[in-house]
Amino acid sequence: MLLTGIAIVLFSILFMLLSQRSDEGSAKLTRGLEQKEKVPLSPEELRISLDEYISSLDTIGPISSLLITQHRNLVAEQYYGSMNPDRGSNIKSASKSILSILTGIAIDRGYLEGVDQQIGEFFPEYFDLNPDSVKAAITIEDLLTMRSGLASTSRSNYGRWVTSSNWVRFKLDRPLRGTPGTDRIYSTGNTHLLGVILAKASGMNTLQFANKYLFRPMDISVTGWDRDPQGFYLGGNNMAIRPRDMVKIGQLMMDVGKYKGEQLVPADWVIKSVIPVTGRISGVQNYGYLWFRRMADKYHMVYAYGNGGQYILILPELEAVITVTTRTGTGEPTRNYRRQLFTILDKDIVPLLEAGYTGI
Repeated sequence: MLLTGIAIVLFSILFMLLSQRSDEGSAKLTRGLEQKEKVPLSPEELRISLDEYISSLDTIGPISSLLITQHRNLVAEQYYGSMNPDRGSNIKSASKSILSILTGIAIDRGYLEGVDQQIGEFFPEYFDLNPDSVKAAITIEDLLTMRSGLASTSRSNYGRWVTSSNWVRFKLDRPLRGTPGTDRIYSTGNTHLLGVILAKASGMNTLQFANKYLFRPMDISVTGWDRDPQGFYLGGNNMAIRPRDMVKIGQLMMDVGKYKGEQLVPADWVIKSVIPVTGRISGVQNYGYLWFRRMADKYHMVYAYGNGGQYILILPELEAVITVTTRTGTGEPTRNYRRQLFTILDKDIVPLLEAGYTGI
């Protein structure tokens, strides 16, 4: 518990200092930790209390699983409908956050020089035929932060992109709709380019790379993952893993890149990747290197999000990880369901986790 506690405090303090640099925020964190130690729930009491809120969550929408850990203990695990612990779930764009982790590993292992490396050197076959100094100068960091400037291949453009004969060429052919490094335009095409870069730089396909440096050391199994027409794994979408493996990813981030005593991801990469640099709404920064940030009640939350309601939610100050999977392709609306889900998380579940936090 002591080493875990040190990691959580390190994560929380760096989190606050690097992203907010706020004395007031640090004071709130200190007061919060002092208050939490006064009313601890035992793990069994916490499980009983959580069961009350999660047993019937499927009545609000197409949720298929919800898992909660605190202090590395699985305190809640509920599956709905036909979902079960051994079944993988398509986590959609939550796989982008895993791609962020893989990028940090690739830099640490020397396959990539760093986030300032430009994409032109990885796609010479394209830029030899289509010279464009602005596009070629797009950096890995621009891809990680959705600031390539290239027109999106997501949402209404997604179908045309994935039915094209060459996804890389289609993305690079997209016109510039913003300034690279400045303007945020969300696009799965950005992360697909990143996945292809990882494959080219490492000499392994993305799954082989992930298995070698991340999944196999953590006993994580990928049960499905789409590929493009050239055989490259889809960077940032349509990866299927088990909910318990989603929890492992959340715990890896919680422990600042360490898993069972082994530093799989550089600690400084984990910290840097959750510092917001941009956001979906102009003027609002809640997006780092493919990881989102929000407040859950009064606590900081780092999270991965996939379309329809796929989540890896990390609460460093409460040493808790929450994962959610949601059925897709059912035609059921999810916007109101997701709003209700987060209301329950913030107003009911987070206070219980606060009560279950035993301090360090």
